[in-house]
Amino acid sequence: MGATLLYLLRFLTFLTLPQVLFNFCGLIFYNAFPEKVVLKGSPLLAPFICIRVVTRGDFPDLVKTNVLRNMNTCLDTGLENFLIEVVTDKAVNLAHHRRIREIVVPKEYKTRTGALFKSRALQYCLEDNVNVLNDNDWIVHLDEETLLTENSVRGIINFVLDGKHPFGQGLITYANENVVNWLTTLADSFRVSDDMGEMYEKSPFTLLDFLQQRKRWLQGILLVVHSKMIPFKHKLLLGISVYSWVTMPLSTSNIVFAGLYPIPCPNLVDFVCAFIAAVNIYMYVFGVIKSFSLYRFGVVKFMACVLGAVCTIPVNVVIENIAVVWGLVGKKHKFYVVQKDVRVLETV
Repeated sequence: MGATLLYLLRFLTFLTLPQVLFNFCGLIFYNAFPEKVVLKGSPLLAPFICIRVVTRGDFPDLVKTNVLRNMNTCLDTGLENFLIEVVTDKAVNLAHHRRIREIVVPKEYKTRTGALFKSRALQYCLEDNVNVLNDNDWIVHLDEETLLTENSVRGIINFVLDGKHPFGQGLITYANENVVNWLTTLADSFRVSDDMGEMYEKSPFTLLDFLQQRKRWLQGILLVVHSKMIPFKHKLLLGISVYSWVTMPLSTSNIVFAGLYPIPCPNLVDFVCAFIAAVNIYMYVFGVIKSFSLYRFGVVKFMACVLGAVCTIPVNVVIENIAVVWGLVGKKHKFYVVQKDVRVLETV
């Protein structure tokens, strides 16, 4: 019985294999460090683009600052046919501008499916009496703390001009401006992957926020996977991925049990387990290389960040395990918003 349990724990590791293979192939077969994105057509010919920011309205100053920065980034890139739309539960009182629209979601508004939080706000934008977009317009969804770069705007323009795909996702990096919490920023380096351009975000400022964020993500993805309204074929890979996350406390227990109670396994099993571990470790290193600028930090500090990312892996594993347990047993209909505003002390 004990041996069967140990083998079961070992094979649970294989749930992460599909995602690991996709990550591995992406890093091997695609250029992970592309040059500056070059426009493939004139921004003036691009279809209308709505940059939609969703917020609860708890950090109005942050929203105002980032909306202005993102608008200027779009203009600097040559984009003219666009609108920045801020959807909020509480009024943030944005300045009146022809390129900015603020939508306040009424407290009494309810969706047909009973959606909550972000999805409720986003659905409100699509209601006939609210929506001002045409069917052939494009929407770029951003969080309130996300900053566009000129590369990301060029990538978006190329994407919509190409017209091959109905939706896409780009790279987000976390260490481009002031780093508030080094531990959470280095832990977030795993999430960095490559696409056409990049945007800037900040990692959670505290470990508690980091934990709450992971818990919220897990609960949200589980609701998607368990939804009867989404066909099974469309959520199969997502389901495998999220259940590899759900079973993380069991699969990571192999770190302890493999040393205390070693079991004989075929060489192929050992190779696959080592491959999964190696790719995951490399993803942390890759994330640091993409997030931290060698020019900005210097060689010594840059290498320290790479080493630091590897050293945060045990801490991140513990936090992810706690988030899984908390996400499974905790309240699933509460939306925790992490701290996003930093008060900067100014020396005169």
